[in-house]
Amino acid sequence: MAKYTDEDIREMSKITCKIAGDYFGISSMAVSIGMRNNLLPIGFAAHNEEKDRAYSESWSYHIIEERLIAYNYGKISEIRVQNIENNLETIIKEFESMKNDLLFILSENAK
Repeated sequence: MAKYTDEDIREMSKITCKIAGDYFGISSMAVSIGMRNNLLPIGFAAHNEEKDRAYSESWSYHIIEERLIAYNYGKISEIRVQNIENNLETIIKEFESMKNDLLFILSENAK
């Protein structure tokens, strides 16, 4: 397994499960399963349920460099990630509400 430095990770345009596994010193399968089960908060795992694909091929992963590095040093916890994601959801809902209000105002003005 290749061992990557923090700077190597930061310079990569895309981090695969293989790279993350090498960085942690674990298998790429452990990384993908950890991400699928929300046990490894280093990015996002998305399931695409197309019928003509094998189960393992129906997942895609987006690993965030700084989350990977922070998790490696024990500086990120699942609770912190959940709080960040919950805050982002709240912000998105607020923007959706503002968008709907704006669309209503624009539709009233168009009449």
